[in-house]
Amino acid sequence: MKISGFLKTFAAMAVLCAGAAQAKVSVMLPANPGGGWDSTGRQAFQALNQAGIYTGTVNFSNRGGAGGTIGLAEFQRSQKGKADALAVFGAITVGAITLNKSPIDLSQFKPVARLTAEYLVLAVKADSPHKTLGDFVKALKANPGATPVGGGSAGGVDHIALALLAQSAGVPVPSLNYIPQAGGADTVIGIVNGTLQAGISGISEFQQFAQEGRIRILGVTTAERLKALADVPTFKESGFDVEIANWRGILGSIDMPEANRQEWIERFTKLSESDAWKAVLEKQGWDPYFLAGDAFGEFIQSESGRINQILKDAGLSK
Repeated sequence: MKISGFLKTFAAMAVLCAGAAQAKVSVMLPANPGGGWDSTGRQAFQALNQAGIYTGTVNFSNRGGAGGTIGLAEFQRSQKGKADALAVFGAITVGAITLNKSPIDLSQFKPVARLTAEYLVLAVKADSPHKTLGDFVKALKANPGATPVGGGSAGGVDHIALALLAQSAGVPVPSLNYIPQAGGADTVIGIVNGTLQAGISGISEFQQFAQEGRIRILGVTTAERLKALADVPTFKESGFDVEIANWRGILGSIDMPEANRQEWIERFTKLSESDAWKAVLEKQGWDPYFLAGDAFGEFIQSESGRINQILKDAGLSK
């Protein structure tokens, strides 16, 4: 073989090897299709592809239930020994582990990247007599049991937000009638058909239904009003000292090699700076909340302590 031919063959093999190195990744989405975790994972990998950062095959798996703990438990079992296996998770998972007495230990997984923060909104049926958040809280205070409120998993940020609202209004948290839903769409259905008096969820899961006139948003858990919801007051503006966000991020499998983790940290860092991802954030109404690697691991540890303390203070856990 001539030198030039050998070099061409070697170069081609190098390209093939590089492609094989990023040919396939398994991604656990520990929720039903259409929810926030599902959207975060699929949108992130679509943007990675569009930006040319990762163009290999992605195998998604949905496994909902118990605030993500069922999916993460399956992820822990099924992805053992796989170098490129990732899972989406978030603030909901932290509280769900405590309330469901799950054996999942987040510190065992490999922290890759925190991607987004999404604030929450409380909504009622479009023709509800509750025109303001104050109106709703009056009804809640008068008869908590007769005021069912839907949201995500028990102990998740939706549940915590309602508990904080109740605390701020002087409503006993144990008396709340909180009904966990499978997803944001299910919460909207409950609001519209009257089985729920209100619902709490992320902005992206409710905004479309509000624009369609099916529900009315009464408040948002941000510090200041959002441009996308300029007519919606914050909880604080309405007199209730509540500010909370649902963050979402990416974990690597328990035995992911460090070299692979660093490669994914680099990819998600590039993603956070890409126009493709910025377009996703704007479209979905997500706030950028990027943090990578060990710093993200420290955040998870700190957030676990904070959320568990809120659950105890609200009487949701011992």
